Amino acid sequence: MKKIGILFGQENTFPQAFIDRVNSKNIPGIVAEAVSIDRVIQGAASDYAVIIDRISQDVPFYRAFLKNAAMSGTAVINNPFWWSADEKFFNNALAVKIGVPVPKTALLPSFEHPTDTNSNSFRNLKFPMAWEEIFQYTGWPAYMKPHAGGGWKNVYKLNNLEDFYRAHGETHQLVMMLQEEIQFQSYYRCYCIGQQDVLIMPYEPRNPHHLRYQANFDDSPELLARIERHVRELNVALGYDFNTVEFAVRDGIPYAIDFCNPAPDADVHSVGEENFNWVVEAAANMAIRRAQAQKPGQDNLTWGTMIRAGVEGGSVKPSVEPLGVNAYSAKSAPAKKAAPAKKAAEVAEKASPVAKAGGSAKKAGTAKKA
Repeated sequence: MKKIGILFGQENTFPQAFIDRVNSKNIPGIVAEAVSIDRVIQGAASDYAVIIDRISQDVPFYRAFLKNAAMSGTAVINNPFWWSADEKFFNNALAVKIGVPVPKTALLPSFEHPTDTNSNSFRNLKFPMAWEEIFQYTGWPAYMKPHAGGGWKNVYKLNNLEDFYRAHGETHQLVMMLQEEIQFQSYYRCYCIGQQDVLIMPYEPRNPHHLRYQANFDDSPELLARIERHVRELNVALGYDFNTVEFAVRDGIPYAIDFCNPAPDADVHSVGEENFNWVVEAAANMAIRRAQAQKPGQDNLTWGTMIRAGVEGGSVKPSVEPLGVNAYSAKSAPAKKAAPAKKAAEVAEKASPVAKAGGSAKKAGTAKKA
């Protein structure tokens, strides 16, 4: 008997629905249940052929358990080794390399010195940094967000230099990104399951949370097909089997805004019943496939083309054939005109201690999803 486990925390609707859906299929030799842990011994196999991970990003003990289980052959979804190494700024750089449009984005040093560092720790950081060029590159408005954060924590919308100085000072030791605002005509949130099943959902991030999926945009089948292709390219390159990708469409171009969500919201009360049923079914089918293919004692993890190219050679850019999507369409909202970038002559004077002098500071924060 091969067991499929789901590891979860505070969410209530998806985990049990997933378990029930797998078991309702009555696949010989396959059973699903909530993961149960009573001991974790180094190098010891878990009882599970597959584990769907929904919580280890918040519980380091679980992340260590999953890595140990993977060493003995459990197919952990998503790959806990890659998830531990992943971060949003790198993902943007990878998107550039594989040809997926993303907002112009720059990395910022933390406002304060990290703990146990001092000015000598930053002797390789040039003073002053090329602030004017950075601000001209992203333009205003811009978003500042953590380079490795999740959700909407510590996300700032900035309209000018004064906003930047104020907000950066609130981020303490967080390493932040400064990112061009994409003033969009339409917006989509897309599930990607098993790197092949894609659900494109109209999404309005400016609505209250419970109304964000009540959106209508009138985009062409060609644009939706391009979005589907980019969703799969990103997930194949990253090696994620359960993820969401968000796109802001400006002037007919879909920009990937947020594509590092390896434990994405799948609650029926927020995504709606139709989307919920789709993701439960797709996740159940994927988990069953992975359980049937799982080989005890071997590596059953998914590794993206980014990692495989380093080990095996070849291209980071995946070859993705269109598979067809489930997509909705509706009416678009008018776009606003982008504001011009301002000069940054006084940046060196007002910059953070770390950025000023290869210098001094102490803690850090997060910004809009990207």
